Amino acid sequence: MGRVYNFSAGPAVLPEEVLAEAASEMLNYRGCGMSVMEMSHRSKPFAEIIENAEADLRELIGIPENYKVLFLQGGASQQFAAVPMNLMKNRVADYIITGSWAKKAWKEGAIYGDARAIASSEDETFSYIPDCSDLPISDDADYVYICENNTIYGTKFHTLPNTKGKDLVADVSSCFLSEPVDITKYGVMYGGAQKNIGPAGVVIDIIREDLISDDVLEGTPTMLKWKTQADADSLYNTPPAYGIYICGKVFKWLKDQGGLEAIGERNKEKAAILYDYLDQSTLFKGTVRKEDRSLMNVPFVTGSDELDAAFVAEAKDAGLVNLKGHRSVGGMRASIYNAMPKAGVEKLVEFMDGFEKAHV
Repeated sequence: MGRVYNFSAGPAVLPEEVLAEAASEMLNYRGCGMSVMEMSHRSKPFAEIIENAEADLRELIGIPENYKVLFLQGGASQQFAAVPMNLMKNRVADYIITGSWAKKAWKEGAIYGDARAIASSEDETFSYIPDCSDLPISDDADYVYICENNTIYGTKFHTLPNTKGKDLVADVSSCFLSEPVDITKYGVMYGGAQKNIGPAGVVIDIIREDLISDDVLEGTPTMLKWKTQADADSLYNTPPAYGIYICGKVFKWLKDQGGLEAIGERNKEKAAILYDYLDQSTLFKGTVRKEDRSLMNVPFVTGSDELDAAFVAEAKDAGLVNLKGHRSVGGMRASIYNAMPKAGVEKLVEFMDGFEKAHV
C-alpha cells in the first residue's frame, strides 16, 4: 500500500520531505556512525540539533530575547498542572472554556486555586467562540487561560480575548505554526508537537522570562518548575531527543516553504476548498459557526449515523484515512494541518461529492 492521505487529529501527518530525510539519516546521522535515537543528549551533535531547532523556531515566530523556549515532555496535558504551579501567586485564574481540553485545564487549575470559568460555549456543544471583548476578568487573576484552537470541535480564536492587562496563557497544540503570530500578546504559549510539528512526546513552551522564577506553589515537582528547565536549556534530564530532532526538521521545512506568512495563506486556501464545499452541500454540514471556524480541524456530519459510518469506511478504502469524528461531536473530522497537501483536500472533496451523489 502506498502513502494515504492522513486526516488524523494527532499524531498527525508530517511532511514527506522530512520523513525521507530522517529515514536517510536513521542509521548514520551525518557521519557520526549512529542514529539520533542512539546518541547522548549531552553530545555535541545533539547540542547542535536542539540549538538549531530553537534558533529556527525563534526565527519563524519572531520570538524576542525576553522569551524562553523550552522543549519538554509530558504533553500539553502536563502543562495543565504546570501552568498554575508556576503562575498562581494569588491562587486565582480565569479560564475561557471552549472545548474538552480547556475544560480539563480548568479542572486541573481548580486543584491549586480558585479557577474561575468566566466564559463558555458548552451550551451549544462548543460550536462557537464566546464574545471575549469585555469579560469579567478577576482583579486578582494571575492569568487568563484559553485553548486557542479546539481540535475536537473545530473552533479557533481569530481574535484574542481582552484580558484587561492580565497575562494570557494559551494552549496552541493544534494551530502551532499554522499562521503568523505576535508572541508578545502572550505570557505563555505552549503546545504538543504531535498535531502540527512533530511526533508525539514533545511539548514546546514559549514563556516570557519574568514569569519564570523560583516563586512557585509549594510542592511543585522539580521537573515541573519552568525555572528548572530554563536554567538547564531543556536538558535537566534526558529530553525527547528524537522528537526534538524531527521538530527541528519541520522548522526548516517551514522556512523552506516561505515561513508562517506563506503557510498561513496555504492553510486558508486548503480550508476554503473544504468549507466552500460544505456550504453548498445538501448532504454534508459543518458543525461550527462560520466566523469561528478552524483552519486546522474541520468537523462535519450527514445527520445519519449509518451514512457517517459508511462514509468513513468507504473513504478509508479510497486512501482517505482517520476521518471519523470525535465521539462528542460524531460524524467526521478532517484535520488538515500544515503537512496536508492541497491535493489531499481536493481528493477528499471529490470523494465527498461522489458519495453525496450516490446517496441523495
